[in-house]
Amino acid sequence: MPPTREGKPPVVSRPSVSIEEFTVSGPEAGPYGIAAGPDSALWFTLVHHGRIGRVTPDGAVGSYPLEEASGGPSTITAGPDGALWFTEFRGHRVGRITTAGDVTSYALPTPDAGPFGIAAGPDDALWFTEAGAGRVGRITTDGRITEFPLPAPGAFPSGIAPGPDGRLWFTMNQANAIGSVGLDGSVVVHPLPTPGAAPVGITAGADGALWFVEIGAGRIGRITPDGTLDEFALPDPESRPHAITAAGDGACWFTEWGANRIGRITPDGHIEEHPLPTPSSEPHGIAQGPDGAIWTALENGAVARLTTG
Repeated sequence: MPPTREGKPPVVSRPSVSIEEFTVSGPEAGPYGIAAGPDSALWFTLVHHGRIGRVTPDGAVGSYPLEEASGGPSTITAGPDGALWFTEFRGHRVGRITTAGDVTSYALPTPDAGPFGIAAGPDDALWFTEAGAGRVGRITTDGRITEFPLPAPGAFPSGIAPGPDGRLWFTMNQANAIGSVGLDGSVVVHPLPTPGAAPVGITAGADGALWFVEIGAGRIGRITPDGTLDEFALPDPESRPHAITAAGDGACWFTEWGANRIGRITPDGHIEEHPLPTPSSEPHGIAQGPDGAIWTALENGAVARLTTG
């Protein structure tokens, strides 16, 4: 068991923020993952319509169809090659889209792999989780794929992010653990102290630690490369935090899918929460945009832009 420290009780406040929503699709399309692109726009997945969308900071919207509408594009990230890379959870593929909208798709070698999280690694390749197959995969920008099995069967690996130690860190939703994988495929697993935490999103913080959300326990977690763990309880244990991203201000921002809020946590555990203006908007993916604002994909057919005042 890794060393653990109990997080201090959070302090909750609501500083002045402005939240603007942009309609990007019908509610049936399901905006889900979101990432800042190299073209000063935000790119997002439409999980139920099999499309990749694009929105500029001033609200101009476009989208591009994928080869199969039923592929379930889920998370998306900027690649080292100037394109956006995304997973297709139901189509068992990893996709690439250029800023001009040209799409390439790569089928995974393992049947029913269920790719979900994806992130650029320190080796100029993309690393992704295979939730259905219990593996972590690597794909080069020319489409060569390698897969690494995990030691815990049925772990349902979910989010993934590069760490400061040259390894890729990922959540193991059903194994209740955080894992890391080296560029050589070596895997280390860190069990979480809270039962049923069910971690999902993960990001590298500015403090040299990895920050993650515990959707099952209503907590935000922090783990250092040496395995030291902290957990910070949210005021609402049923808020179901889903995704998390590091921002330029040193804090991390996260979505509360079950509570219709966007939250912020500082490295010392100070928590702020901000309700979204539209009820039941189902916030999922979150990213800092090129404009410095925090952008969130809302499954009700919109994206939200949050700026602090």
